Amino acid sequence: MTPVPSAPQLPDATRSGRPAAAPVLIRAARPADVPQLHRLIVELATFEQAKDEVAATPEDLRRALFAEQPAVFAAVADVGGSSSDAGGSGSGSDGVVGMAMWFVTYSTWVGRHGIWLEDLYVTPQHRGRGLGQALLAHLAATAVERGYGRLEWWVLDWNAPAIAFYRRLGATPMQEWTVHRVDGAALADLAALAEPAAHPGPQADGRGRP
Repeated sequence: MTPVPSAPQLPDATRSGRPAAAPVLIRAARPADVPQLHRLIVELATFEQAKDEVAATPEDLRRALFAEQPAVFAAVADVGGSSSDAGGSGSGSDGVVGMAMWFVTYSTWVGRHGIWLEDLYVTPQHRGRGLGQALLAHLAATAVERGYGRLEWWVLDWNAPAIAFYRRLGATPMQEWTVHRVDGAALADLAALAEPAAHPGPQADGRGRP
C-alpha cells in the first residue's frame, strides 16, 4: 500500500477556512469496495458518453476480481484510508474515490509480461490532489517490482486533458497502432468458423471400462 502525501492538516480547518484534506491511501481493492468500484465505472462511462454500454453488474465485478485465480485486478484511492470490510465509507471518510482496473499482458517481442490499464478514474470533487498520478505510480511500481516491461492503456482521442496529463508522465502515444475489436454477433460468427474439436470417444479408466 502506498500512502499519498496531501496538504498539511490542521485540527479543524486549513488557513483558507476550508476543511483540511483527509489522508489518502492507494491500496488493492477489497470485496467491500465492489459497490464503489461499480459506481465509479458507471461515472466513467457517463463521462465518456457511453453509460448505456455498461452491462457489468457489481456481482460480475466481484466474481472477476475475487475469484480463486483472478485475471483482473484493481487498485483504489481511499480517502480517509478507513473503508471497512462492511463496505461504504464511514462517518468523516469519503472512502473509495478513485480506481485503476488492470490485468496482465505479455509481449512476445519484449519477452516479458506487462500491465494493461483498463480503467483509470477519479471522482471530479477529488481531482487536483494527484490521485490519478498516484494510482498510475502504484501500477508502475507493481510492474517494476514484478519485472514487467510495460504499462499500457488507451485514451479517447477527444480527451485532450487526459492526453496532456499522460504525456507529462512520460507516456508515448502509439500513433501507428489502431485498436480492433470483435464482439456481439461478429464474435459469434467468427467463433463458428473454428474447426470442430476432435472427440476421440470415451477413454478407458485403466480397467477396460470407458
